[in-house]
Amino acid sequence: MSRIAKLLLLVAVLLLPFSITTAQDDELVDQTFLLTFIPNIQFSPTYAAIANGHFAEAGFNVTIEHLDEPVVVDLIASNQRQFGIVSGEQVIMARSGGRPIVYLYEWFQQYPVGVVIPENSDIETVADLAGRNVGIPGRFGASYSGLTALLATNGLTEQDIDLEEIGFFAPDVVCVGGVEASVVYLNNEPLQIEQRAEQGECGDVTGVRVLPVAAEVDLVSNGLVTNEETIANQPEMVAAFVAAYHQGLQDVINNPAEAYLISLDYVDNLPISDELQAALEAEAAAQEEFLATNPDREAIAESRQAMYDRLHEQFSSEELIQLQVLLKSIELWDAEQLGVTELASWEAAQNTLLEMGFLNEPIDLEAAFTNEFVPGFEE
Repeated sequence: MSRIAKLLLLVAVLLLPFSITTAQDDELVDQTFLLTFIPNIQFSPTYAAIANGHFAEAGFNVTIEHLDEPVVVDLIASNQRQFGIVSGEQVIMARSGGRPIVYLYEWFQQYPVGVVIPENSDIETVADLAGRNVGIPGRFGASYSGLTALLATNGLTEQDIDLEEIGFFAPDVVCVGGVEASVVYLNNEPLQIEQRAEQGECGDVTGVRVLPVAAEVDLVSNGLVTNEETIANQPEMVAAFVAAYHQGLQDVINNPAEAYLISLDYVDNLPISDELQAALEAEAAAQEEFLATNPDREAIAESRQAMYDRLHEQFSSEELIQLQVLLKSIELWDAEQLGVTELASWEAAQNTLLEMGFLNEPIDLEAAFTNEFVPGFEE
């Protein structure tokens, strides 16, 4: 529920002839939510869950701490912290080492990695990558896992391509022709390359195409995790926390203009001007009116694109680049049923780790995740 809708609800409550007790009438429980990387527009579901009061309504006073992913895993496995966001691969690796991490809610419904190719390249399919020079940040993380799975699904291995570690500089390297293709995060680097191409600052590259991992294989991606002890001893708290996060994610999917405005309080250096802020506020208010008509998922998706098109008539791609990142991220988050993972996705992720040599033997995957706390989930 957005801040505008909450205001209307508050007015209605005040008019009632009796009082309603909420979690906010009681003392809130402090909860540190562990995120990786640095404050980023992609973490807007967490920001929305805080700013729109979902965590408070569930009884939590949430603060955010950004740490390296292995540290997040260690703190949650040892129950020094109860909730965080990590990748599915990290859950499998942690449990293979006896650490009792449990995956609760899938944030990215589609694996966010793919291969970007200049649009004038003769590389059309994954099979065409054989013998080609392919860039990658390094032989680690989601990029490496995604590439390994993508190749394996098409009967290839790393030995069939010329893999070059280029760090997180794919836009620079692609634009100077340093590689023929590159492994990237789909909601970021392709946008940067397209923007440079629009400005004539990307060499001979005039546009790009992408080969998404998710189009070939369904791997578990980043999601909300806890530990076995917390589930066993405080299942009601787990359910409440997951539900609050779920509401924040739904808010962002439904109203990205509002999500961008909320994120300004959490993310330094988000592009903003007085004019853009006013335009976003108008779009957020208009979207609230639209959402009140109970549109379906397809109509909401169309409204997001229409919103961006209107803004792009007034503002440059450079000014809107982080809004584009948010919209591309939403495409990877959105689904008919948010939060749910399936055993087949975990099996695909585990098989990839075994292929890479990062895992010595299979684990009990059914103990690694649960959909029990996903709002609205039915077996």
